[in-house]
Amino acid sequence: MQKRNLIYILLTLVLLGILGFSYVSQRSPLITCQQPEFIPTSTSNKFYIHPDKIVVEPWRGRHHVYAIFMLPSGYINDHFLRVTIEGIDSICGVVTYLGHNSAEGINAKPGYYLSKGWLQTRMALWLMVQGKYKQLKQPHNWILGYTKKQY
Repeated sequence: MQKRNLIYILLTLVLLGILGFSYVSQRSPLITCQQPEFIPTSTSNKFYIHPDKIVVEPWRGRHHVYAIFMLPSGYINDHFLRVTIEGIDSICGVVTYLGHNSAEGINAKPGYYLSKGWLQTRMALWLMVQGKYKQLKQPHNWILGYTKKQY
């Protein structure tokens, strides 16, 4: 009788785990790559950069999957970054101005400033479960658009 109850409890826990994982994995991202904050690609002087540093440590909790970008002064960014990995739809994250010239061991060159872009932790975990950790750490997969400020 004891053994039978233990088997039922284990099967119930496994079923709940599978259902919970499928629910989390099917949730749509909060940040879509169709946001109006992207600078139109029709802008003739739009440029793109890759990050100087990428941190992917989702096991540490929220805000531990991010990239540091160095942008030239007098330019504004898209406010959203794009991560593109082969076989996966583009994933977007939010970019903020850091307000200082040094962050996470990166020092901005003269005439440049730093911005930090975050990717959702659950999206990073989902990519890692799919075996995409190494691609997530590659700077060429992260991109940020920017253009000259319009005064």
